Amino acid sequence: MYDVIIIGSGPAGLTAGLYTGRAKLKTLIFESAIIGGNAVITDQIDNYPGFPFGITGADLIENFRKQTERFDVEFSMDEVIAIEDEGEHKKIITDSGEYLAKAIIIATGAKRKELEVKGEKDFLGRGVSYCATCDGAFFQNYPVAVVGGGDSAVKEALYLADIASKVYLIHRREQFRANQTSLDKMFEHENIELKLNKVVRSIEGDSIMRRLVIEDTNTSEQERLDVEGLFVSIGLVANSFFIEDMLETREGYILTDENMQTSIQGIYAAGDIRYKTVKQVATAVGDGAHAGMAVTEYLKE
Repeated sequence: MYDVIIIGSGPAGLTAGLYTGRAKLKTLIFESAIIGGNAVITDQIDNYPGFPFGITGADLIENFRKQTERFDVEFSMDEVIAIEDEGEHKKIITDSGEYLAKAIIIATGAKRKELEVKGEKDFLGRGVSYCATCDGAFFQNYPVAVVGGGDSAVKEALYLADIASKVYLIHRREQFRANQTSLDKMFEHENIELKLNKVVRSIEGDSIMRRLVIEDTNTSEQERLDVEGLFVSIGLVANSFFIEDMLETREGYILTDENMQTSIQGIYAAGDIRYKTVKQVATAVGDGAHAGMAVTEYLKE
C-alpha cells in the first residue's frame, strides 16, 4: 500500500513527488515511456526561471529527477491501463500487476497529434517521426519536412535546419502561432523553405519514406515533395485513455478545482493533462507543487 501513486514523470509528476516525498509519504511514480515526458525531448528551454542562458530539456529533467529521488520516491517503468475507485483506497492496474494507494495524482500530460493520412502509420519509424530532437540525427544531409505552425513546429524546423540538407515547413495557413523571436530566426534561415496554405494528403515510399503528396488549401492543386523524413508537430491530445469515463473531462483533459482535485475524492491531476489554457514547464511545476501539498493535507485529514 502506497500513500501516493503518481502517474506520469514529467515536470508536474516529478514536482508532485518531490513534495510528497519531503512530506514523508510513501510515493511511487509510474512512467510508461521516458522520464520527463515532452520536456525531456525539448532541445532548449529558455523560459524556465533560474537559468538565464537557458537549459536543455534533458538537463532540466535530470535535475528534477535527482532532487525527487533524494526523498526516497520510487520509480516504476510500467504503463497504467486502468484506475478503480475503492473509496478510501484506489486500485491502479498496470501491465505487470495491481497496486493500492490512498491517493493518486494523474500527471500523464499530452501526446503529439497524428495527421491521420495514408502512409503515416506505415512509415512510422521509417521516416515519420513526432520528435525532431529524438530522431533528427538520422537525417543528416537528407531533405525533411515539418508539419505545423506553432512554437513546437518552428523550433523543430530550426533544429533540423542545421542537420538536414533542406527543411520544408508545411503549414495549412499563412499566419503562424509561434512566438516572434522564433519566427524571425526561421525567416532568416536559408535552409528552411515555407510551404504555406498546404496540407499533407499522403506519404509515399518503399522500404522507407520517399515523398509527400501535399495539396494547396485554396486551389486543391497537388504537389509531390521529395523528402525522406516527416516531423509532425500539429498540436497535442490528452493522454487520458486509461480513465475513460471515470473522471469529468473536457476535450479529453481532466477538470479539477483550484486544489487540483478531480471529480473523485482522493484523485488529483496536475500539468498538461488538466483542462487549462497555458501549458508550460513552469505551469506544470506549479500544478505539481499544488497537487503534492493538496494530497499531503488530504491524507493528514
